[in-house]
Amino acid sequence: MAPHRVRVDALAPQMTLGPRETRHLHVLRLREGDEVRVFDGQGAEAAATLTRLEEAHAVLTLGERLTGAAETPQPVTLAVALLKGDKLADVVRAATELGAARVQLLVTRHADAREIGAQKLLRLRRVAEEASKQSRRAVTPEVLAPVPLGELTWQGKLFVAQPGASARLTDHLTWDAPVTVLTGPEGGLSDVEVAALTTRGAVAVTLGPRILRAETAPVALLGALVATGV
Repeated sequence: MAPHRVRVDALAPQMTLGPRETRHLHVLRLREGDEVRVFDGQGAEAAATLTRLEEAHAVLTLGERLTGAAETPQPVTLAVALLKGDKLADVVRAATELGAARVQLLVTRHADAREIGAQKLLRLRRVAEEASKQSRRAVTPEVLAPVPLGELTWQGKLFVAQPGASARLTDHLTWDAPVTVLTGPEGGLSDVEVAALTTRGAVAVTLGPRILRAETAPVALLGALVATGV
């Protein structure tokens, strides 16, 4: 069985865990002397030994540095419209597994949700952290508070998933700069929104002949993207 993975703020000779992470160690019935893996969410990972385990805190002693799982050739941002219910949690989880470096939430014209509370944003960030543990990534994506679509900025290239587009992602992807991929809400992006993005240099791309659900489209787009960069 693979050692339990623990997210820490930074790798250090001695690392103290708070109540939340310590509870996981108790649930897993770990004991002093057991080995775990620690990662800082920025790409650094190492072995560590559980040297003290108390009710509300634990201490880890740093061991050998390890090579984390390979990341994409350039950082990838997923820009996704706000969705209702728990759909965003599913998207953030999949985006983490697929290698996104950050998730930028968006407010768009047809979005069913117009804002997100502080507690829900915190929950999405914890979803990303747990998904990075599960997928054995040493990087935990940032989940950024929503911005209006017109205020979105990006580095490198932006690809927008849009039904009816003729361009294919693989025809324009070169991995010579950071990449952002963008998907809309259940009602889709308006023609005006897409035109404003393409005027600023974005490329509208097809995801095939079918209309995908708002929570499916970002997974499909990221999957197509990541498959070219492994």
